[in-house]
Amino acid sequence: MAIRWEICGNKSGHWAFWDNNYTIATQTPDLTQCFQNTVLAWVPCGALWLSAPFYSYVLLGKDRICKSWWHMSRLSTWKMFLATLLLLLALLDLFKTVSDNAGGLQAPTALLITPFIRAITMALAIFFIYQEFTKGFITSGVMFIFWLLTVVTAIVPLRSYILHIKDDVEFMDTFREVTFYVGFSLSVIQFVLVQFVDLEAQGLTSNEELPEERQPLLSSTKSTDSIKSHQLVKEYPCPQLTSSFFSRLTFWWFSRTMIITGWKKTLVSSDLWDLRPADRSLKIINDFQQAWKEELGKAKKKLESSYKYVTNGYNVRQSVGTYDIPPSMPSPNMSEVKDDDKKLNPSLIWALCRSCGSCYIIAGIAIFLFCITQVAKPLLLQLLLDFIQFETQFEWQGYMIAVIMFANSMLSSILIQNHFYNAYLFGQRLRSAVTAAVYRKALKLTSTSRKTATVGEIVNLMSVDAQKLQDAPNLFHYLWSSSLLIIVVTAMLWQILGVAALAGLVIMSFIAPFNTGYVGSKIKGLQTIQMKEKDERIKLTSEILNGIKVLKMYAWEPSFSSKILSIREKELKVLQTAAFLNACTTITFFIAPYLVSLCCFAVYVLSDPKNVLDAQKAFVSIALVNILTDQMSALPQAVSFMVQALVSLKRITKFLMLEEQGPGYVQRDDHAREAVQVTNGYFSWERDQSPTLKRINLKVAPGSLIAVVGQVGSGKSSLMSALLGEMYKTDGTVNVKGKLAYVAQQAWIQNLTLRDNILFGKDMNVKLYQRIINACALGPDLKILTGGDMTEIGEKGLNLSGGQKQRVSLARAVYQDLDIYLFDDPLSAVDAHVGKHIFEQVVGPTGILHDKTRILVTHSISFLKDVDKIVVLKDGHISEMDTYDNLLKQYGAFADFIKTYLTENQEEIESMSETDPESAAELRLLRQRVNVLSGEESTDMTESDASVIRRQRRKHRKNSRKSDTSDRERLQKKHSTKVEQLIEEEQAEKGSVKLSVIKYYVNAGGNVITAVGMTALLLFTAAQVGTNFWLSEWSGDTLVNGTQDLGLRDMRLGVYGALGVGQCLSIFVLAICVAFGSVSASRILHKNLLNNTVKNPMSFFDTTPMGRIINRFSKEMDIIDVNIPQYVQLWLIGLSPFMATLVVIIYSTPIFLTVVLPLGIIFVAVQRLFTSTARQLKRIDSIKRSPIYSHFSETLTGVSSIRAYRQSERFIEKSDKLLDESQSAWYAILVAYRWISMYLNIVGSFVELFAAVFAVMSRGTISAGLAGLSVSYSQRIMLAMILMVRAAGELETYVVSVERIREYSQTPNEAPWRKKGKNPPKGWPHNGVVKFNDYSTRYRPGLDLVVKGITADVNPDEKIGIVGRTGAGKSSLTLALFRIIEAAGGSICIDGLDIADMGLHDVRPKITIIPQDPVIFSGTMRMNLDPSDEYSDDQIWQSLEHAHLKSYISGQNNGLDFECGEEGSNLSVGQRQLVCLARALLRKTKILVLDEATAAVDLETDDLIQNTIRTSFKDCTVLTIAHRLNTIMDYDRVMVLDAGKLKEYDSPSNLLKNKRGIFFGMSKDAGLI
Repeated sequence: MAIRWEICGNKSGHWAFWDNNYTIATQTPDLTQCFQNTVLAWVPCGALWLSAPFYSYVLLGKDRICKSWWHMSRLSTWKMFLATLLLLLALLDLFKTVSDNAGGLQAPTALLITPFIRAITMALAIFFIYQEFTKGFITSGVMFIFWLLTVVTAIVPLRSYILHIKDDVEFMDTFREVTFYVGFSLSVIQFVLVQFVDLEAQGLTSNEELPEERQPLLSSTKSTDSIKSHQLVKEYPCPQLTSSFFSRLTFWWFSRTMIITGWKKTLVSSDLWDLRPADRSLKIINDFQQAWKEELGKAKKKLESSYKYVTNGYNVRQSVGTYDIPPSMPSPNMSEVKDDDKKLNPSLIWALCRSCGSCYIIAGIAIFLFCITQVAKPLLLQLLLDFIQFETQFEWQGYMIAVIMFANSMLSSILIQNHFYNAYLFGQRLRSAVTAAVYRKALKLTSTSRKTATVGEIVNLMSVDAQKLQDAPNLFHYLWSSSLLIIVVTAMLWQILGVAALAGLVIMSFIAPFNTGYVGSKIKGLQTIQMKEKDERIKLTSEILNGIKVLKMYAWEPSFSSKILSIREKELKVLQTAAFLNACTTITFFIAPYLVSLCCFAVYVLSDPKNVLDAQKAFVSIALVNILTDQMSALPQAVSFMVQALVSLKRITKFLMLEEQGPGYVQRDDHAREAVQVTNGYFSWERDQSPTLKRINLKVAPGSLIAVVGQVGSGKSSLMSALLGEMYKTDGTVNVKGKLAYVAQQAWIQNLTLRDNILFGKDMNVKLYQRIINACALGPDLKILTGGDMTEIGEKGLNLSGGQKQRVSLARAVYQDLDIYLFDDPLSAVDAHVGKHIFEQVVGPTGILHDKTRILVTHSISFLKDVDKIVVLKDGHISEMDTYDNLLKQYGAFADFIKTYLTENQEEIESMSETDPESAAELRLLRQRVNVLSGEESTDMTESDASVIRRQRRKHRKNSRKSDTSDRERLQKKHSTKVEQLIEEEQAEKGSVKLSVIKYYVNAGGNVITAVGMTALLLFTAAQVGTNFWLSEWSGDTLVNGTQDLGLRDMRLGVYGALGVGQCLSIFVLAICVAFGSVSASRILHKNLLNNTVKNPMSFFDTTPMGRIINRFSKEMDIIDVNIPQYVQLWLIGLSPFMATLVVIIYSTPIFLTVVLPLGIIFVAVQRLFTSTARQLKRIDSIKRSPIYSHFSETLTGVSSIRAYRQSERFIEKSDKLLDESQSAWYAILVAYRWISMYLNIVGSFVELFAAVFAVMSRGTISAGLAGLSVSYSQRIMLAMILMVRAAGELETYVVSVERIREYSQTPNEAPWRKKGKNPPKGWPHNGVVKFNDYSTRYRPGLDLVVKGITADVNPDEKIGIVGRTGAGKSSLTLALFRIIEAAGGSICIDGLDIADMGLHDVRPKITIIPQDPVIFSGTMRMNLDPSDEYSDDQIWQSLEHAHLKSYISGQNNGLDFECGEEGSNLSVGQRQLVCLARALLRKTKILVLDEATAAVDLETDDLIQNTIRTSFKDCTVLTIAHRLNTIMDYDRVMVLDAGKLKEYDSPSNLLKNKRGIFFGMSKDAGLI
């Protein structure tokens, strides 16, 4: 049959458009000259012209990089030259045709049209080549496809010319033959040239980096002109930026870089590339914030149109989600009209898609084309089986089908891998956007919002939820593509099996709703519950780790561990239910193809005796059903991922919608008269709460020093927060003139060097720096620290004392050199003499800040006389405000406060008269003035008293102004000193995952379960192979009169069904084993991790960042809970068909053995290359995540200081840098998985090619059934190989989480909690006698001794004060008493028993401590006092009463069930300390330790604690570390420590007699003598 076309003429049969006899029904096939000169010639031209509009738009929209054509690179010049030659050749062909026509030869019109089309196409190509170079494009996808099509379509004409197949010799002359050969050669050269990148287009050489990606059409990444080069210092640019289009398409660029490097050596962090500009967090978050703002605007407009409200005369604005919402939103000053359900509801997913989604469009296009290749596979298989079954066809047709199957398989591989690459890239950008947005949001939250979202919950948003969004997009396109394929494949089944295909539809109609409807909704609900339980667990774990020292001292580890395990059990029950649901889903996935085929075949053969199941029907149907299997597997999984992502999106949206700190709370007018002015201010911590501060009217003149005093809970710290804008301003105005510095009551220290903590981002000024070091009394500390000011400070200042932390915080504020300083009682944490020094050198009238505006909250009356004005707060309002003298004269609340203080310390004042007449005279003077004002005493003062006071003050000022020049010289010498590192950088494990790690996980899952699961796997494989061999035999049964023997048919059908039942049962058992085993492993691994963590010594927590530990409990455990079970199952299910495929192909075509060895070698090589690289990349990725969470936790702790100093941008920049470093590791992992999948697909494509070729070669000796079995299995081997190797690689990388958890589950522990046979007697200690026998200790091996050879006895019921300057060893001695640090020499005996011989929990519960920093856990007050439930409610109330907290707690609605906020956020510092006192009263042990317990509280709370201790613990031995020496002046004896040694030990009165003693000097500095 010949089809003619007018433009080709009618000269001969070769010029027909199509001729079956010429092309198909011949032993030497060829395409007609008409087809070659039209369709083949026009295909590449048409492709280029179709892309021209869009590509021209892209090119012309770019800025020029090269301004003129004469600067073109050699590569571009050659491309232009060759394209010009091709243009000339086309014109020559055109002129030849015109000439022939003019000469009367009448050439076909096609020979006139085609050269013209080629000529204008080459002109277009020249335009593109020129534009690509001038616009900086280094490679071109459009030109690659054009030249590829040009070469491929020219191969057929080339063959024709070579074989000299030509009928119309007059039109196939030598001229056209020569021009074709020249044109073909030039096209091949062009195709070779397009494989190279033109770096000169960017003005670079091959060794230079590309500043930004310039990729034309079909690029996976857009240009990033907006990215600034300062965001990330580029050291190792991503090679993908300088690779060709084909290299990007096949991921070959990864082979020549990371794969080879990973094979040659163990990869480390420095081997990672920098992120591409388009993938960096700064670019992504800028785009997201713009899109999010627009979404908020849309939601606001929608809400405004439907929200009715009535205002009460106030114009209230609140800030929500980085958008200013007008009064149409609910507020405390509005009356809503029954519209509570109307809320601002912006679309987060749309904002994310708009900012990150360009690459996801490419992914969608790729998967659509992939669907076409999938549909082509069964059609090609049908053609191949027809060829084998009917021997009338020519042999070349079989080989052609095999080649087309191979090409289709290769194209399918390229498409699906590029789909996944772009989908995962989209997910990576989602994670960057979410993480960066959450971090920025956390810096802006109000106090109410911070209570709503705890640290643990926010960390989960950044770790778990952001990760789920990163993982989910790779399956989202399957929601529509799978549905499309299912419809198309079902239609094809109808064409083969007719009405029997409906049986399959019936089965799927039950399975699909079960998986997507019932199971999907259940999993969604379980996901929400599990995340809630996980948040609660991480929150409690985080609090326990933050308060681990106190936990150990109280021996509360078992109680809190049981609470965590209780929450974990709830979480595991949810996980187990989800595992069972997933198991059911898995079973239905793998049963469904069999059930569909069984039902279809049964209905088909039973419905009509003439319906015979031959090889073509059976195996093409099986191929179609296999496609259904894949899509039915993907669709529910996509639904599951979508459900998880929606849950995470909802959580993230809720967080992003939390209220932010309003920009108008504090106005900043630099032209104002007053430095600080508050007018009629009303402030509250929560929007709906009654004001904490009321009627605040405050004016602070520039350069003045204001003191703020008041009782506990009077609102002093709240006033500081109000000035910072941290509280809700419900009324009034606040104006600040200039920049603020803030020193918090509890110092915030970063995990940096001491120097960096002080510099806080500013440049080093050695002279100023040294002056501040001396003024803040840090000089002696620098001598003590091993690395001086370059010593790394642990998280939360772990290796600094409370006083040192506060002085570092103070030095940081001073170094910033700002206008206004807010001091929230920083001097309470330092010794009295140090506080006096700091006041005079820093804060006071003669200090560094004398010309700055200073507002000082203080509890020390000694500083008040030197301030310009005193503000007295009472019950949240300013009761008095005046100068020191005027306030005393008024005899108001201030004078009453002073009188109370002096009265309570009257005995101490009298005792000073003998030892320190000067200080006693000054205090008597103050008391006389107060008494006169109250009418009790005259105001006479002796001249001697006055002169003594004047001499003392002059002497003190003289001494305090001495400079420490030696410290300055030492500091300058150490300016470049190496950092003394406390916390080591986390190291990744190297090499293969040890077998012991896998065994550790398997043992945790259960050996019996493992054995049963492997047996089920073998049975599943056997049943699967048997089922398909049986089908092959069935399809080859001999027919009788066109029908099959009914008995044989029924037997075939019955056995086929029985073998299928075997598959179902075995896969069911396998899925259940995986579900049970994974939950068991999760339970045991978490329990081991928790139990070992709480048993770690304090040195572990001192040297390990908290974020690193939390990462084990959150991200690593999440991998073990979710990812590992998933990939264990996938690996097992992938291994089975892989082995089955090899057996089937080799049995069907034994000749296949000849290629098994080379293909096997390639397979193993690719797998090993991948595993060695991916394993280490996964480890690097794990350690790159921890710093993000550590930095985030650190940021949340110091958010008030960060905002006060306006340092948010610097912290955001650091967070972005850490995120980019983490994402660079993830990007390498992403490409590694695409690389292995691509090249395993290539190996699989060759397997399919050889299986098809060998089947063609064996035609006549192999049945169609065996051929169909062999080829259909070969088509599945790619999936099996990828599934197995990918799952194995994933498992090996995910097992790193097991490795990391096992690492922290096997760290060295502190001493045992109990020692068998070493239990102390019941009721021990009876007397409370403590003996130090030549005792020495250090914090950890390798460090210097902190306590050196102390020998001392403490008698029963004796009250001992422990004093000494910073670093003397005071706190170390108490830590040794609790065995927080162990003895390096000597011993400590209590009532004659060496505590080192006992278990820790035999010692620690027998000693009670009231720590310096009160630790409160989120939970009820009852739980905070008695987590072990050992005491009755009456006992707890009694302890609260003695601790002066009963009235406060009983006044709360829930009583003992009053919920304490995270870290006690809803209690004042004084109240938190009273809670610690209540704990001590409840335990009431024989020995009490006070570790500077009253250092951070006001005088009133201090007096309450001291009085309670004197009365309630009068029959106890008390050891007190004291900053305020007046608190231990009435003690029996005082230990004076210096540099870890006991220097003095006697009663206070005896020690004061030694005027050269250390204690005398300290007392003198404190103003007590």
